Amino acid sequence: MAVKKKGARWSGAKKSGGAAAGKAKAQADRKLQREAEQRRESAQESKQKKGGAVQTGQRKYPEPPQPKQTLAKPGLESELEPRPRFMAPGYRGSGKLEGKVAIITGGDSGIGRAVAVLFAREGADVAIVYLSEDEDAEETARAVEGEGRRALLIPGDVTDSGFCDVAVETAVRELGRLDILVNNAAYQEHLPSLEDISDEQLDRTFRTNIYGYFYMARAALPHLENGAAIINSGSVTGIEGSKELLDYSATKGAIHAFTKSLAQNLVERGIRVNAVAPGPVWTPLNPADQDAEKVAEFGQDVPMKRPAQPEEVAPAYVFLASSICSSYISGEVLPVLGGETVG
Repeated sequence: MAVKKKGARWSGAKKSGGAAAGKAKAQADRKLQREAEQRRESAQESKQKKGGAVQTGQRKYPEPPQPKQTLAKPGLESELEPRPRFMAPGYRGSGKLEGKVAIITGGDSGIGRAVAVLFAREGADVAIVYLSEDEDAEETARAVEGEGRRALLIPGDVTDSGFCDVAVETAVRELGRLDILVNNAAYQEHLPSLEDISDEQLDRTFRTNIYGYFYMARAALPHLENGAAIINSGSVTGIEGSKELLDYSATKGAIHAFTKSLAQNLVERGIRVNAVAPGPVWTPLNPADQDAEKVAEFGQDVPMKRPAQPEEVAPAYVFLASSICSSYISGEVLPVLGGETVG
């Protein structure tokens, strides 16, 4: 063994070929580096040529940039361009919800509409609770009836606990029972600063997004039996936050906590409670909330580089509603985020 004396060089290592081996290794490392750089450049060029959003479904979906547009609240889906996709023509029903009755708040458009259609395709009658968008609600009802199921339209305000009681009673009286509650109604308004959020907006956001969920669940519970399901619409903003949706994000975080807590509270009654937490979805909610420039680029910042269409999110609700699919699942928040991963 070569031993290094004080002030001496590693002559022993040189004699043993160590220096030559070190140089060879460094050269090999640089060769791998050059090859990796070439691959990265080639991949970047290919990416730039390819461009566009990621399409993994049975049909191609619209991608940013969308037409610049704004909608007056609460936002009519019939005025949104391009129209959201909600019919899911490739989805085949198999009786997962045969004979069931569901109430869907915010069921006139967006995610709620797509969920109503797929619930009907799986055999459920659907009560659609909505604010005032009669034209959208009637289109949703026609789509449900086109699947061979009954549709019941119930306009009103879920921030009023009395209305929630009436809505549930009406659905049970007209449709005969209640098996599934989907809390989906929502209010949001982007603002740049906490100081910009008025007491009125704070109250509106919380009363719609979390009070309404409490009210509807409380009204529904006396009618729900073993095997029933409650599904709440959460959001990626309830997981990651959103700097210009301070109040909305807070309510979505509350919905996630409410979901987990209510699941624990109802497990012994055999009622499952879960949530779906979507990322960007092409619905009237955002064009009725942001300026036209931002709407045009909506959804491009997720890995799939486009917003989801409602029909891409709705199957998650079917999964959680059906005891055939998810009888052992309760208290979960299911993210649907276009490739984004969250902790």
